[in-house]
Amino acid sequence: MGKPSDHDLDDAVSLRTNPGESSTTTPTPAYPLDDDAPEISIDDLPPNYSDALEASESAPMLAPSNNNNGNLGPGSAKIRPVDHDAMFIEDANNGNQYWVAKSIEDPTKLEEYISRLADVPPRPYIKIVGTHQQTSRDSKGKTEKNTVTDFDVSIELTPFLYSDVQYRRTWGQLRTVENSEETRRGTLLRKRAPGSNQSIEVGGDPKPTLQEWCHRFAASHAGLKVFTLQRRMVGFDEQCIKDRLNNLIRNTNYRGHLQIQFVTKNALIECYNNTKVNRWRMTSWVQWLFTLTLLFIFSWPYLWLRTKRWEVAVAEWPFSRIGENGAKEYISISEDQWYNMWARAICKAVLEKRQTTLDQADLRRAQEAEPAFDTGNAGVDGALGLFRAGMNAMNEVNRQLGWGGDC
Repeated sequence: MGKPSDHDLDDAVSLRTNPGESSTTTPTPAYPLDDDAPEISIDDLPPNYSDALEASESAPMLAPSNNNNGNLGPGSAKIRPVDHDAMFIEDANNGNQYWVAKSIEDPTKLEEYISRLADVPPRPYIKIVGTHQQTSRDSKGKTEKNTVTDFDVSIELTPFLYSDVQYRRTWGQLRTVENSEETRRGTLLRKRAPGSNQSIEVGGDPKPTLQEWCHRFAASHAGLKVFTLQRRMVGFDEQCIKDRLNNLIRNTNYRGHLQIQFVTKNALIECYNNTKVNRWRMTSWVQWLFTLTLLFIFSWPYLWLRTKRWEVAVAEWPFSRIGENGAKEYISISEDQWYNMWARAICKAVLEKRQTTLDQADLRRAQEAEPAFDTGNAGVDGALGLFRAGMNAMNEVNRQLGWGGDC
């Protein structure tokens, strides 16, 4: 998420403090909101996740409580292997990390790495993209179709995985896979554990702990092997939000191709044993060499067949969970409250055909009254007023006649 001003950070408070109470009056929206869910005031927004991390560097950390399984310390997002010659690669696009280090074959160190990495949250985003096909003719009369992006808007959900972002109070927990789950357990293919059709009560074996899996990984004689940590957001009703956002955007009379998807960054950590082959597979120039010479046609099957994978550790970060009384409870806000909070800003960004990640500044602009232009120069104020009037007129015409269709 983007960085708000210092004033935004001062006004932001924890979601634990009456998130349903509104301190400002907002105009009646021109699109459907959920009347059953309390609307979130702009004063009740959590701080941006990246800014909360920076602020926590000087803030005292609270001791873990029963509802705080993931109280990570400052700088824990920069965990690295201890080896001086270790390879560490982070994908700039999705935040996934790839390690090649000798120390991961020490089960004690591997367990410590995975436990600490599990305290770093995934970065889930809702991505809304609208496109249309535009047909054109070149100088020779040849017809060609081009895809035009009308808008590309993203909203990060990470702050809503905390009850207090600054002090990292969360329900996140690290678990190992169940015996009945199909996954790679030091194998090439996904499979269930032997005897997984039996429950513990009737003589089935309990699932291995993280410590046991780390010892199995270290004891394996496989030439190429990798231990994986997956980070997931759970307890979020994706289909409900997709349907509501689709209705929201279609209500603007948008006629283009709409795609709403959930993208998670920082979702994967892969720890490879220290071999020359694993180092080569992570080296950029070697990857390009094999791609350009088409040697990947032979190297890919070789690597796939030789690499044994342990995909057995999962860090789950709940958006909601089922309480002891059987009722659904949320760590911060519900899906309906989230929709009520963001609907205005999303609709405004879509109509303005923006391509950006929305942040607190966008929420404030959407929920507060439009400020009057007063620069002290009558000519400039008049030009700005005409520009705004023109934009409003175009948006209204789009609503009535439709926009974004193929042409």
